[in-house]
Amino acid sequence: MRTVLQRVTSASVSVDDPTPGTVIGSIGPGLVALVGVTHDDSTATARALADKVANLRILRDEQSVLSAPAAVLAISQFTLYADTRKGRRPSWGAAAAGAHAEPVYRAFCDHLRALGISVAEGRFGADMAVQLTNDGPVTVIVDSPPPL
Repeated sequence: MRTVLQRVTSASVSVDDPTPGTVIGSIGPGLVALVGVTHDDSTATARALADKVANLRILRDEQSVLSAPAAVLAISQFTLYADTRKGRRPSWGAAAAGAHAEPVYRAFCDHLRALGISVAEGRFGADMAVQLTNDGPVTVIVDSPPPL
């Protein structure tokens, strides 16, 4: 798994269903987590990455979302596994198909909630508009920790 974390003062995600611009998730201070899943990821991978995100000290005063406390806006994003090394069109072969990726993404969000973190979500597989106010700016790429 891979996530791009952005420290934010606020963020929201909207979709055009049922009406254009419907906000389906929003947070105040915290992190926006763009979350990508690849073929060999599992719920165990998701839990390990969620633990890393929850404890990563990238908020103000070297706090984590657990210690602040702060919220997470999680957005599924298969494009994090784009391969752009060849040609002009990205290859999406490293991104897991939705049937595999969705339960892994859900496990990531559920584990953050189990840790006591407030989590807002986008809609898996939907065309979304994400608005955020980047704080810092701080943007960090985190790959899932290696298995034990």
